[in-house]
Amino acid sequence: MQNLSPTQARKLIISSQKLSYGSLNPQEIIEHLGYVQIDTISVVERAHHHVFWSRCPKYKPIILDELVKSRTVFEYWSHAASYLPMKDYRYTLPMKKNFRTSKSSWFPRDEKVMSFVLERIKTEGPLRSKDFKTVKKGNTGWWDWKPSKYALERLFMEGELEITRREEFQKVYDLPEQVIPSSVDTSMPSEEENNEFLINRTLRHHGLASVDEIGYLKKKDKKDKIQNKLNQLIEHGAITRVSIKGIKENYYALTKSLETVSKTNSKIHLLSPFDNLIIQRKKLNTLFNFNYQIECYVPAAKRKYGYFCLPIFMGHKPIARVDCKADRKNKQLIIHSLHYEKNVRKESVKGRIETKLKQFATFNGCDLK
Repeated sequence: MQNLSPTQARKLIISSQKLSYGSLNPQEIIEHLGYVQIDTISVVERAHHHVFWSRCPKYKPIILDELVKSRTVFEYWSHAASYLPMKDYRYTLPMKKNFRTSKSSWFPRDEKVMSFVLERIKTEGPLRSKDFKTVKKGNTGWWDWKPSKYALERLFMEGELEITRREEFQKVYDLPEQVIPSSVDTSMPSEEENNEFLINRTLRHHGLASVDEIGYLKKKDKKDKIQNKLNQLIEHGAITRVSIKGIKENYYALTKSLETVSKTNSKIHLLSPFDNLIIQRKKLNTLFNFNYQIECYVPAAKRKYGYFCLPIFMGHKPIARVDCKADRKNKQLIIHSLHYEKNVRKESVKGRIETKLKQFATFNGCDLK
């Protein structure tokens, strides 16, 4: 057991997120993080590009396209739709297997439509959802999500199709053998292998995590097996139990990462709401005393900080939130509001935040308004 102060815990997390470095290239970033969440909202540059930029100031969106084209990364589901390192491909196979055998799923199984969709792609090559016919408007007045779209998504989640690229953000589907390099390990990992992978990936980029966080969205029996694997890794010295002063939660860390506890700095970080650091809201509140909610899903009258409010950190401390929008037509980054956290001296950070916003505006192809 290692005891950490809350400050040491926060520093370890920031260090593990690679936010203090700025020297990694995009391939190194995604291989370290394990996944980068994809999001459709484009009020500012989309979340997956924003995550890379936060860790690599020279990043440009075309770089991710190049990683996809070179088959260095691929799309699948992590805790949400994500880009993942191609080298981790085999660890998506258990979920694909479960999806094939699951009685209930997000997308209904229609064997006839699935066979039709799959045969067209085998014959014609990569296709998008829009390449299939649209069904007529239903009784509800809404356009139905066409059966071919369900079939494409079902085949993708089962591993019968892969996403070869995106065109204007629309998925282009193809056969796995056309997307996954022959050199990639496609063997099914054992449950124990998969649990160890999940543990190592989570602790590598989160620094600290509880069993619930490692087994996010998993059922209790799965979390129990993760706990058993953690106990084995602790015995071998690879994992260390961590106690944080004043916090009851039991955390775990990679033993080697505890050497970096004090290695952080006071850089300003302007983050996406879907950044890997931000996504565990409960831990964010517990360890950083930062109660954060993305408000685009909240009715306008109930919003406190704005439609797409971005967290701002200075080193390991949350210091502000900014609601902004990229007006691409006029090439202006519009700042709707800027809220400082309690006990933050505005005069000491205002200039540094403005500098970061100017950099963010440039990233969005805009000037700061």
